[in-house]
Amino acid sequence: MVQITPAHPGTAATGLLGVVLLARHGDRLEFFQDPLTLNPTQSFLTPLGSVQEQQLGGFLKDTYLNPASDFFIEGISTDLANINQLIVRADAGGGGSVILDSVQGLLQGLYPPTTDNNITLANGTTVIAPLGGYQYIPVESVEPNLDISLNSFTSCPNLDAHIATFFNSSGFLAEAAIAAPFLQQVEPLLVNRSNDFTNMFNIFDFINVQMVHNATFLALLPPTFGAQAYGFANFHENGIFTDTTIEGIGQIAIQTILPSIFTDLLSITNTSGPLKLALNEISYKPFISLFNVTQATAADPQIAGIVDYASVVALEVSLPPGTDTPLVTMKFKNGSTDPEFHTLSLFGTRGGIPITDFINALAPAAINNTQEWCTACNQTTLRGCSVFQ
Repeated sequence: MVQITPAHPGTAATGLLGVVLLARHGDRLEFFQDPLTLNPTQSFLTPLGSVQEQQLGGFLKDTYLNPASDFFIEGISTDLANINQLIVRADAGGGGSVILDSVQGLLQGLYPPTTDNNITLANGTTVIAPLGGYQYIPVESVEPNLDISLNSFTSCPNLDAHIATFFNSSGFLAEAAIAAPFLQQVEPLLVNRSNDFTNMFNIFDFINVQMVHNATFLALLPPTFGAQAYGFANFHENGIFTDTTIEGIGQIAIQTILPSIFTDLLSITNTSGPLKLALNEISYKPFISLFNVTQATAADPQIAGIVDYASVVALEVSLPPGTDTPLVTMKFKNGSTDPEFHTLSLFGTRGGIPITDFINALAPAAINNTQEWCTACNQTTLRGCSVFQ
């Protein structure tokens, strides 16, 4: 077992070198995913979702780009984006353009239009970029058939087997029995959708979307049903996207992101390099696995489950004055209604731990490339795996 060197929780507030962010998309329309394979249907970001993401970007700007903030990133460009200091990636997988559209909203909040985004021509004319100085920040669209890193949980036979095993487990069947009265009561509101407990995520998602966007449905829904659906869905999804070991296939949603997290953290510690902020726009699934593999849920069990729209995890990299050991601290903000970051526990330590300890603890879980993913999933044909046969 990797030994973690304790650090004081307050150390991350000083000497902040940079941050790696994992952000969930904003409010969207109904999204159906096959309970057994997780194959999705298309959905669309709503104007509310765009606002949530822009607000999240503004929150991150106030936290990390404001020189008056205790968590200002040293040396980062504050108003006019320096694209050399940024890495932005977004999952372009199932569900349509929801995540790609969301990251644009977040970036508008992080680096809003500024008249400093201008150029002076040879004839002396100063031209400001369109829309009051709108800033175009490059986003890497991570296509799942070309890059498995941000969307590794579909077309994965071993994960499908893990889901089937979970659905047949005694714990799942016991929870299904507890949920049965609720599912029977809610069935008339589901409009021909299955009320089987295996379909619990889709039941929750339908109810959640209708509660936000359908006034008639909201008036008909008993007051406790929203919270009940959320609670049962959390159990359902936590069982799918966790496992008993960090190498287990249930953790795959974060396992394929870990290599880029390690790379970005180490790049930030290299103070001669430019990187200050790395952003990954993703679905809710990697959050569940991340909190499990880092043992954060052991200290804060309430974070196990589906994070809210526009949630964000920050992995802050700091170098406290007088030390030469970079630390990483994990913080979490659960959606747009949560007003602040909360420091989470990493392997039993709430606060900063040495980056080398963080990487060493999680390295056994990392899936570093498509070939390793094909092996872990027992996939031989799809998503580029045929070339390795």
